[in-house]
Amino acid sequence: MNWRDAEREYDDEVIGTTTLGRLFEDTAERHANRPAQRYKGGVYDRALTDSVLPAATPGEFRPISYAELRDIVRKLSAGFRDLGVERGDRIGIFANTRMEWAQTDFALLCAGAVVTTVYTSSSPDQVQYLLDDPDADGVVVENAALLERVLEVEDDLDLEFIVSMDDIDGYDDRDDVLTLDAVYDRGAEAFDLETYQEWVDAPELDDPASLIYTSGTTGKPKGVRLTHANFRSNVNQIRKRYGPRPDKDDDVPVIDETVQTVSYLPLAHVFERTAGHFLLFASGGCIAYAESPDTLQEDFAIVQPDTATSVPRVYEKIYDAIREQASESPIKKRLFEWATDVGLEYQQADAPGPVLSAKQSLADTLVFSTVREALGGEIDLLISGGGSLSPDLCRLYHAMGLPIYEGYGLTETSPVVTANPPEAPKIGTIGPAVPDVDIAIDESVADQDAFDDPGEVGELLVRGPNVTDGYWNDPGATERAFTTDVPDSETGVDATDPGSGQWFRTGDIVHRRPDGYVEFRDRVKQIIVLSTGKNVAPGPIEDKFAASEVVEQAMVTGDGEKFIGALLVPNTDHIREWAADEGIELPDDPEAMCDDERVHDYIQQEVDRVNEHFESHETIKRFELVPREFTEENDMLTPTMKKKRRVILDEFEDRVERIYEDA
Repeated sequence: MNWRDAEREYDDEVIGTTTLGRLFEDTAERHANRPAQRYKGGVYDRALTDSVLPAATPGEFRPISYAELRDIVRKLSAGFRDLGVERGDRIGIFANTRMEWAQTDFALLCAGAVVTTVYTSSSPDQVQYLLDDPDADGVVVENAALLERVLEVEDDLDLEFIVSMDDIDGYDDRDDVLTLDAVYDRGAEAFDLETYQEWVDAPELDDPASLIYTSGTTGKPKGVRLTHANFRSNVNQIRKRYGPRPDKDDDVPVIDETVQTVSYLPLAHVFERTAGHFLLFASGGCIAYAESPDTLQEDFAIVQPDTATSVPRVYEKIYDAIREQASESPIKKRLFEWATDVGLEYQQADAPGPVLSAKQSLADTLVFSTVREALGGEIDLLISGGGSLSPDLCRLYHAMGLPIYEGYGLTETSPVVTANPPEAPKIGTIGPAVPDVDIAIDESVADQDAFDDPGEVGELLVRGPNVTDGYWNDPGATERAFTTDVPDSETGVDATDPGSGQWFRTGDIVHRRPDGYVEFRDRVKQIIVLSTGKNVAPGPIEDKFAASEVVEQAMVTGDGEKFIGALLVPNTDHIREWAADEGIELPDDPEAMCDDERVHDYIQQEVDRVNEHFESHETIKRFELVPREFTEENDMLTPTMKKKRRVILDEFEDRVERIYEDA
């Protein structure tokens, strides 16, 4: 039996059709004595560690078992019910990814509530919108700072309570502001097991479990209505692909009850919520919560995870850190460059001979084993989603013995649609569709002359039990997002048959190869149409800079213009190092450095290298350097690290004008 048939037929105790609350109760029963969470000491002033859990030693991770986690979830659930939460009430969570986020999520779901999420980077106006639009009855915040952000707009909201995960002072005069341990204490006094079990099973599978708001890269965020069935089916689909199926060889990595991970992506986003939260807990794994994205290497070394989920920008940052550490001396730098060259050659060879195999073994001993040890030494499965991953960067990770399996999904699909199978990964693709997901390609929205690949190129359309039924309070957007006018699907179902169900328009251009694997091209709205009529996908060009030591970030421009241009963020440390080696004195001011002709000429060499991989009309003809990195803090990236292209274009409007001023 091949792996595709095996995963379709696979079934085990994790796969099921239950509410998310029942999913949690079932896994806690199966794995009562196994570790469920690990929390780091010295990071937060946790309210629960005053009375419910002992504080962890600063800098160390303390585990709690599934039995302990279940007790916390049950008492918090009863406490929220005692506060007045009823089935169907919308309750916000406004916090960074941490142990209490997960506990609160399950507690509210078990109480029958609908969890609506708020990013910690949200401004007061955004907080007001993200709590008012779903008509939230209450909100759980992380600390006093986020509490104050809610209080700033509370007159425009109808909140019955605000709960803080951390200890707070100065709110004794408010009965509606309390800490998480107070909710626990109320629940401990009111808890009744039989009543609790009724709450857990009360929601229907088609009832909303969560409202997750889109990142707003193209307008006002829309609340995606995701049901218990949406999430539950996606857990099943991912489990079939990554679970411990009996057909898998021993050296194929799996996600099961022995897995340990480090969670650091926003749980407010659907990717981490499903892949790094619901799936991991359903499988009986253990989740440690990173102190912050800036302490990942330290946290990985302590936790020694087997797996992790991340977005491409984080993998780029990790690789930059690895390369920087390997460049502490000229000898180390040359050795690292030799090893990566050997690793890439080995990865791309159809049949590596004895000489290349020997070089790869030496590179692994001298360089790659050290890299793996720095990340805990146990990683055998990394998942990438939430954006396009550079194939070159993916190959580098595989070469280092840190395989990344890229997938694809959206908030509206709960999220996973496609994913590379560990037994048959294909770098440069986002994998084939997961089981029980049907995909089709609408070729009418793509310029077919721009692609000469065998297979189909067009907008990806999706149908399956993990797909949302629409947007909260937005029937117009819901209607626009679905269609029934679709060509035959890969499964042979007649998609135009009204009885076959509606298809969700992803808004993404993809290439489905003859082997069923899918390659991501770009967002439909981000395809650049030159004044010559040529269509250019900016994503693949930008991805070619992902492993560059010269360019930190890139954004391609040119919509409506005669040629492709680019805004490039230089790697300032590398540029100044190069200048010092060349005896060049650069100005201290970052903007002046970006305008320096010598720097421009040096970076032109990197642009020329990238241009070699593209057709003439896709090559970068002119570029401008910009003095600031694109970040979430300056509003040029979303919380999931996607570029806000309109914001970036507005911010650097003068430099874009310089690219095209005499064109």
